[in-house]
Amino acid sequence: MSPKRIANRKTMSDSLSKLRNIGVMAHIDAGKTTVSERILYFSGKTYKIGEVHEGTAVMDYLEEEQQRGITITSAATRCPWNGYQINLIDTPGHVDFTAEVERSLRVLDGAVAVFDSSEGVQAQSETVWRQGQKYHLPCLCFLNKMDKTGADFEMSVQSIRDKLGAHPVPVQYPIGQDSTFEGLIDLVTMKAIYFHQEDVGSTYEEKEIPDSLRDTAEHWRHDMIEAAAEFDEHLMDAYVHNEPMDNQAIVAAIRKGTLTGRFHPVFVGAALRNIGIRKLLDGVTAYLPSPLDRPDIFGHKPGHDKKDVKITCDPKKPFVGLAFKITGDKHGDLYFVRVYQGRLQKGSRIYNSTRDCKENITRLFEMHASSRDIIDSAQAGDIVAVIGLKETLTGDTLCDTRFPVILESISFPETVVSMSIEPKSSADRMKLSEALNVLRREDPTFTFRYDAETGQTIMCGMGELHLEILQHKITRDLGVDIRVGRPRVAYKEAITHTAGGEGKFVKQTGGRGQYGHAIIEIEPLFDENQHISMKIEFENAIIGGSIPKEYIPGVERGIRMGLTTGCLGGFPVVGVKARLLDGSFHAVDSSELAFEQAGMLAVREALRDAGPILLEPIMNVEVTVPDNYYGAVQGNLIAKRGMITDTRVHSNVRVIDAKVPLSEMFGYAGELRGATAGRGSFTMEPLCYERTPEQISEKILAGFY
Repeated sequence: MSPKRIANRKTMSDSLSKLRNIGVMAHIDAGKTTVSERILYFSGKTYKIGEVHEGTAVMDYLEEEQQRGITITSAATRCPWNGYQINLIDTPGHVDFTAEVERSLRVLDGAVAVFDSSEGVQAQSETVWRQGQKYHLPCLCFLNKMDKTGADFEMSVQSIRDKLGAHPVPVQYPIGQDSTFEGLIDLVTMKAIYFHQEDVGSTYEEKEIPDSLRDTAEHWRHDMIEAAAEFDEHLMDAYVHNEPMDNQAIVAAIRKGTLTGRFHPVFVGAALRNIGIRKLLDGVTAYLPSPLDRPDIFGHKPGHDKKDVKITCDPKKPFVGLAFKITGDKHGDLYFVRVYQGRLQKGSRIYNSTRDCKENITRLFEMHASSRDIIDSAQAGDIVAVIGLKETLTGDTLCDTRFPVILESISFPETVVSMSIEPKSSADRMKLSEALNVLRREDPTFTFRYDAETGQTIMCGMGELHLEILQHKITRDLGVDIRVGRPRVAYKEAITHTAGGEGKFVKQTGGRGQYGHAIIEIEPLFDENQHISMKIEFENAIIGGSIPKEYIPGVERGIRMGLTTGCLGGFPVVGVKARLLDGSFHAVDSSELAFEQAGMLAVREALRDAGPILLEPIMNVEVTVPDNYYGAVQGNLIAKRGMITDTRVHSNVRVIDAKVPLSEMFGYAGELRGATAGRGSFTMEPLCYERTPEQISEKILAGFY
């Protein structure tokens, strides 16, 4: 679609209250993108329903997404609904692309969690739910696929309560389920809504609740009002005294509860048959927050004082925004920005407080998946895309040059899989370097490094699929011919006890020399669950000024650099607290660079005496198999050093939850297909790092594993 100028956008005081920034999140194949496509269609944003299985979904616009039928990158759009504007982001469900979910939820105000009604809460459902709760997002639950074989409304609601620790409260009840699903009961209005099958649910009509379902509906309505009354005194008073209750008062109470995060309204439907989507949209506008309903956020002033600065959703105050996504574009990199305060104008000059540099905004866009509309300005509450930034990276704060402030950045999980990569010809060497830097700017979970021993470049990602997609981008989109090795596990190293180290860097080459001397101690660092931490901490314990303050950052930087390659297999070291105890300096020859080298030498000496061990990534694996294959699949997981944590039965299939080392899971998809005659499926996500058994560790370090 060619860009067109949008004129006379509303100024925002009352329109801010009618704005919803929401994301759709779920386990892979629960129907997120299908839900998103129906939202676009019924809101009038599109005139033809895109289908994931046909490769025509608007929100899955990448060629790779259309071929595979999965969402890889989060897509943003804006659509109207009954006088409201909804900024919608459709997020991936595959664990390899969890960073897309993380950075999207960071900038949203609310979310719709989609569940497969025949499965309830699945492995990745838990992950995305935790991500949403980390940012305190109010959330609606949508039980999709109520027409699917094995659909079970009560099981799904209970699994949300049990597995997520959430507070699901149905505001709708299905009329039938599985093959008998034909509509729903609105528990607020107490009306039965039937969807016409001849136009596959595109039209519906309200009727009285059938007598056979009247008592059931009254029961669920009673539970809904009881839960909502906790958040509204007037409704509680009417409930206690058994007085008539106004529907608007019930809606208002549900909204209050939803905004607190202690009430999660549950909706039902079948997105593929267009059932329940318009009622879900009504729920989004009725219950999820506008930017004005969200608590004020706090940043801090750049510098050492870290003074808190309150950021309010006010278009009249100085501009503050967060860059949360970067995508390559033929016209220049496209940066997605959430505006938290003030206004952002095209042609303006802004300040990147994270990088301490000034940037230019040349153009602003309102996005609709892969297409865009040109706009002149954006204001508090908006999510837009901009062109013109040069130094900005994901998670950077953008602000008014006269109002420097830094917002909390976005944290991303550690990579767990690596793969060697090299150009096929010397002519492609420079192109490969440029391509890798482009991918690193776009994807914060992608890293690469040069291996001096082998002369190869090592690229690291979140899983086999992630690396495969990146490989295709390099060859197809960026035009670089490459050779790749097989995926390898991203091991880490840790220490088991406290040890000391001394580093002295002395260099005299005529004229001014270099002198740095540091004595340190390192000790293991554990998290709150007493697992080895993934962090590195530094403490300056010098008393008396044996090393001047201006050289301390150099020592810390050297220690951190020294920990990037351990003493066993050259893997990064984690779970270390380093303490600077003593040292010395030279009045003329000392420099920050010399102390950086001293810190590196000291930590390398300390590592050798600290009982280094190898850590391996452990995956949370969920396998779904027909019941008659359960024994063989369970035995295979145990043979892979797996630990079975739970098993449960849904209809005639068995679901197995297990913890398995990632190194054992390469090629498992083929193994599972062979063991179950193609009827088994599995998903997995990173869980933690654990100590590698000694015999396995020896094989890894010898290169035989």
